[in-house]
Amino acid sequence: MPEFYVQDEALPGRLKKHVVKLSHEIGDRSVFRHSALTQAAAYIAEEFDKMGLTVEFQKYELHGKETKNVIARKPGAKNPDEIIVIGAHYDTCFNPGANDNASGVAGLIELARLLSDLENKRTIKFIAFVNEEPPFFKTENMGSYVYAKSAREQNKDIKAAIILETIGFYSSRPFSQRYPLLLGPFFPNRANFIAFVGNSTNKEIVNKVKGSFSEHSDFPAAAIVLFDFVPGVDFSDHWSFWQFGFPAAMVTDTAFYRYEHYHQSTDTYEKLDYRAMAAVIEGIKKVLISLAE
Repeated sequence: MPEFYVQDEALPGRLKKHVVKLSHEIGDRSVFRHSALTQAAAYIAEEFDKMGLTVEFQKYELHGKETKNVIARKPGAKNPDEIIVIGAHYDTCFNPGANDNASGVAGLIELARLLSDLENKRTIKFIAFVNEEPPFFKTENMGSYVYAKSAREQNKDIKAAIILETIGFYSSRPFSQRYPLLLGPFFPNRANFIAFVGNSTNKEIVNKVKGSFSEHSDFPAAAIVLFDFVPGVDFSDHWSFWQFGFPAAMVTDTAFYRYEHYHQSTDTYEKLDYRAMAAVIEGIKKVLISLAE
């Protein structure tokens, strides 16, 4: 991969620190390794707290264990009832989960840092979701489902939910990028871009977010809008928001379509490109500034 411009030269190192902590030091984190899951939640909450954000936990019981979403809130100065959600899941699928999804959580933490001095008109919620992975995937036990359901019941005005899902692996090798059947000819064959993904119902928010990203960043990006039945289109927490009618999009390196270590014990921190991740996060920062204004 080429060297992309990064305004904050310390950002790649901070992203790596978070990924190492979650994937290498804490490791596999799920309700089935409850102490590790709890440790990860505590780490994320502590990082949010360092930035002066209001931190709360949305707790619920699963398999006889307490699990929780970690929510950091940055109130809007003008329209506090209008909410922008930026989220990433912090649990894993029986593996270290460096790319899936310590990379997304690292990005989430650093976005909170980068936006800590922002005078935002709308409220921004930085949410680390629990229980995204199997066996809870696409069920009411997902942390994001619990959150979105509660938000709908309370008539919360969520203007957009942006989900960071596996954002750490990139390659300039030809044909390093794969796609669902018949889609390959329409998209790049090198895995050197970040994708903004959604279904046809959420085409507007996908294109808006991708457009804002590309306006402020030279990092390669693609907007991918497909039907729900295409494998991968709804494979993260944005699915939960769709169930309750909230506009949502996924930001991803496309996971198993380029990353051979997806859901494997080999998904470890040294395989990720932290400078590319930093360039992506700086672009997402601009997206959130635009959405929050």
